Amino acid sequence: MSNQRYRVENLQQFCANVFVSLGLPSGDADVAANSLIRSELEGAGSHGISRLAIYSKRLREGRIASTPKMSMETFGSVIKVDGGNGLGQVVAYHTLQAAMPLAKKYGLAGAFIKNSNHFGTAAYFCQIACQEKMVLIAMTNSPPGIPPWGGKRAYFGTNPIAFGFPVRQEPPVIVDMSSSVVARGKIILAAKLGQSIPFGWAIDEEGRETTDPSAALRGAVLPLGGAKGYALAMAIEVVCGVLSGAAFGPHVNNLYNDQDPAANVGHFFLVLDIEKWMNLDDYFLRMDQFLQEVKETPIAKDFEEILYPGERRYRTYLQNKTSGIDLSPEIQQELEQLGAGCGVPWPASVR
Repeated sequence: MSNQRYRVENLQQFCANVFVSLGLPSGDADVAANSLIRSELEGAGSHGISRLAIYSKRLREGRIASTPKMSMETFGSVIKVDGGNGLGQVVAYHTLQAAMPLAKKYGLAGAFIKNSNHFGTAAYFCQIACQEKMVLIAMTNSPPGIPPWGGKRAYFGTNPIAFGFPVRQEPPVIVDMSSSVVARGKIILAAKLGQSIPFGWAIDEEGRETTDPSAALRGAVLPLGGAKGYALAMAIEVVCGVLSGAAFGPHVNNLYNDQDPAANVGHFFLVLDIEKWMNLDDYFLRMDQFLQEVKETPIAKDFEEILYPGERRYRTYLQNKTSGIDLSPEIQQELEQLGAGCGVPWPASVR
């Protein structure tokens, strides 16, 4: 069995149907499916359709609520959200939909979210905000993945932070980065595919660098930029864990550990309405100038072009949207079996 390519709309419908079969309302199922497929289209397979199996397992067990009883308290421009242990994409999406009108009213809105789960890529929510001509700063904590600087045992999550800035006609500027050298999802995917990982990504339980993804998952992912990444992970942990009322550090439970209870992941969104800060046309003119000047910087040796954050992601998205999504035999087999168990047929490949 070899890699096969699938039509985007077929995979998206497959994901949505699986979610519906597990009790999600159709609208929430579409949100979750869109998040997974968008990640695949953008080349972020570690947060794409390979996550469907573990989400489905936890939904079936009831460890993630398919119809969460979310609650929101609003205090001026601040929203406090209890996600009701819902799927992270669903909780985050509904929170963002509540926060954007507040940002329109006040200029900015901050949302603290507790009792949620893994929400996929933060870039997905930045793109939604950018479509509304708003800026979004998004962050989330996650199960332990990074040791304190100088330690060998994971304490902090890989804790990504993302920024989304709309651009008039080009793809938005999307900065989406974990505070680790690499997203832990890439190591999870490498373990699933039986692949090794590069040196410098992670350490084993004894604090030694390893290329074995399974040893890395038992050990820890290294922080981005050494002590700086550790400091960034700590700051995000305070915002998303301590301030939100969610779990923090090793108290955030792991979606992949069968014995763990609900994860209680915390997120934070800060939405800014540009028109409350400056005329929108002026903003776009300034962004056009800014990005043009960045891209016209003299090219260094061995480089062909300067790209701004989000450009490569968008080009990959356009390419895959036309040609389809390429899946490994391991992922195909896992999803076909998942579909059979949910009564959802696996689509035919295009090659």
